[in-house]
This record gives sequence, C-alpha cells and structure tokens, in this order.
Amino acid sequence: MAYKSVKKYEAFKENPFIEKAIEDIKVIRKTQVMRSKNRDEIQMIVNSDGEVEGHTAFMKFVEVDEEKFAKLYLSQFTAFWELPKSAIRVFGFIINVLKPKKDEFYLEMNKCLEYTQYKHPKDVLSGLSGLIECGIIARSDSHFKYFINPLVVFNGDRVTFAKTYIKKKKEANKSQLDLFQEVEVLPLAKPKKAVSSDKTQKILEGKRKRLEANSSKSGAVGEE
Repeated sequence: MAYKSVKKYEAFKENPFIEKAIEDIKVIRKTQVMRSKNRDEIQMIVNSDGEVEGHTAFMKFVEVDEEKFAKLYLSQFTAFWELPKSAIRVFGFIINVLKPKKDEFYLEMNKCLEYTQYKHPKDVLSGLSGLIECGIIARSDSHFKYFINPLVVFNGDRVTFAKTYIKKKKEANKSQLDLFQEVEVLPLAKPKKAVSSDKTQKILEGKRKRLEANSSKSGAVGEE
C-alpha cells in the first residue's frame, strides 16, 4: 500500500461510518431466564410423590448483537488483509485506548510510540494512513481526534449505542422544528410610494400659483 499523508484524507465533523453502521447492525431477540436469588421466594413444582420437578422463573426478552464480539468483529476482518505492519501496530494501540461506548479516540503520540515501539512519529502517521485507507478509522476536524468504524471494532454494546444515537438525532431534529415553529413571521411594511422630482416641482408650482391668486384677491378687495 502506497503511503499517503494523513492530512490528504478528508476530515469530518461527525463520524462518517455511523449511518451505515446503524443500517447494518443485526439485532436478534433472545429470552433470558431470571430466577430469584432468595430460595424462600422460589415456588417449587412438586409431583404427587413429593418430588421436586421444577420451580418458577421469569423470562424477559433482550436484544443482543448477533455479531461475534471480541473488540473486533469477525465479519469485517478482511479490512485488515491489506494493512501494512505499521497500521497493525497502531490499531493495537487504538483498541487498548478505546473507551467503552465511544466511537472516537484521541491519539497521544508519545503513548502510541511507546506501545508500537517506533522511534519516529512518521511511522505512526503511516499506520494511521493505512487504517483510514481501509475504512477502519476516519479523520475528524479536531486535532488528534479520530472516529472508528463501529462495524469493524467497538468497545461495548453496539445495540445500545445505535439506539442512543438515533434518540439524540430525533431530539435534535425536534428541537430544530420547535424553534422554527416559535419564530413569528412579521408582515413586511409596505414601502412608501416614491415621488419623482418632476412631480414635486409641479406640486410646489401649484401651491405658489394658489398663493399668488389669493394675494391678488385680497388686494382687489382692499382697493374697493
């Protein structure tokens, strides 16, 4: 794989893998048996000979992730086939610092160098470039912050994570809609009709003539 500078890759404000991950995460429903820990609260099922044949229990439905989980999802393992050695080492560092229920991580160069046993940051950057190229991570618009692809690796329950993401998005959209509805649209004031300079001149001339006519009449009355 030819080296490409990390800065050459697109930077994202939000995780670019999330929408696809939510579509592809497979969820199945399983039954979970719940029994009381207090033996005095357990009701026994006894046959006519006084032998215990069973006891009561509660069952509930739970949603679980169908994919096999060991921090790395096996169905996406082919993404690693073309990775260079540096990318494998950097990925090892990432899964060790990845916090539960988070789809992002911050790369601390000194700690990454110590983990990968590299001496120069260029080797780490080369590894990051390889992981970005294979769609395992993505750049963010913040320095040293990267997004992970939850379909490849995730530390926690992806079902809960997906539901939380969808809920937050719905709440954000509702807030924007409510804000839009609260904005009062004020009617635009009608612009005043403009009067041309010629018309203004005519109006003034008319007033002048009326004043002269009135003055003439007053003078005539005085002479009589």
